Amino acid sequence: MDLWLWIVIAVVLVAVVAGLVGNRVGASRRRRAGGAPAAPPVAEAPPSPESPSPTATAPQAPAVEPEVAEAEVAPELERPEPVAGRLVRLRGRLARSGSPLGARLLAVLSRDHLTEDDWDELEETLLLADVGAGPTGEIVEALRTRVRVEGVKDAAAVRELLRSELLAIVDPTLDRSLATERHPGPDGSEVPAVVLVVGVNGTGKTTTIGKLSRVLVAEGRSVVLGAADTFRAAAADQLETWGSRVGVPTVRSDRDGADPAAVAFDAVRRGRTEGVDVVVVDTAGRLQNKAGLMDELGKITRVITKEAPLTEVLLVLDATTGQNGLTQARVFGEVAGVTGIVLTKLDGTARGGIVVAVQRELGVPVKLVGLGEGPDDLAPFDPEAFVDGLLGD
Repeated sequence: MDLWLWIVIAVVLVAVVAGLVGNRVGASRRRRAGGAPAAPPVAEAPPSPESPSPTATAPQAPAVEPEVAEAEVAPELERPEPVAGRLVRLRGRLARSGSPLGARLLAVLSRDHLTEDDWDELEETLLLADVGAGPTGEIVEALRTRVRVEGVKDAAAVRELLRSELLAIVDPTLDRSLATERHPGPDGSEVPAVVLVVGVNGTGKTTTIGKLSRVLVAEGRSVVLGAADTFRAAAADQLETWGSRVGVPTVRSDRDGADPAAVAFDAVRRGRTEGVDVVVVDTAGRLQNKAGLMDELGKITRVITKEAPLTEVLLVLDATTGQNGLTQARVFGEVAGVTGIVLTKLDGTARGGIVVAVQRELGVPVKLVGLGEGPDDLAPFDPEAFVDGLLGD
């Protein structure tokens, strides 16, 4: 009996041990197969009134209406001053800058008895005003004759005498109008007027073109600018700034040193395609040797005229350079076929006689004058206002 008891106990123990071993082997196999024993369920705690529910998002700040980005507003275009108003200012500006010349001339002519020394002083005054030797001789000779014949003594009569002689030498009969009208091209279709602007650096050439665009806009013309001065990095930027103020587009190259003729051609083609009235082309202001200058301007002219003929070639000169500017005028006159002169900084000098000298040198009229730093300080040249300004009131 005891033996059977021990046998039963032994069998039970073996069964228990076998069960434990089997459980561990099964767990091991399940782990290797990627399984995991299921965790016993955990009772969820009831949500706290201060805690968000499991599906709720975190509380956010009150929604703010996003600001609507304001559309970029184009800057308001400037309204250039009417050209007629500039002519009124012309006389005053010249009077302030040129009156010493007129005052000295009138002082000499008003003397009771004019001696040779007086005539020499008169001649010297005119030469210092950059009238030039030839025109000065003509003026002095004409005045000698009239004073001797007419016996002029009264101050008002003397002034009128001098005025008439100066006006004659400035020559009011010259055509000073700008050719800025659309006209038939070689193929019969209408093309824009093309104005080529030349001159050396430092004369205010690019600024003058910007001011000229304002003159044209004030006259109701549509304009395109061509930045063919590709050798001066700031020239195109400067021109574009001037144009943008009055709604005038600028055609330019994306790189410095590009072919000036190609830029000029693109500007004229755009002007023709868009039906504008005037295309104004800036050129490099380098006074090279005559052959180099001729080649460059010649190429620009040839390329432009494939689209539209040139109507104006304006030479920009600095009035303060006096007789030195005549050398520049002579070279450009021979090379570029200049049709008109723009004198800048005329308000900064009392030597207004350069108007006479440069007209005589080139045989072409002064058409525009710069009278200050303001954007609308470019005016059509008026011979009578100019002479009255020189003589003062």
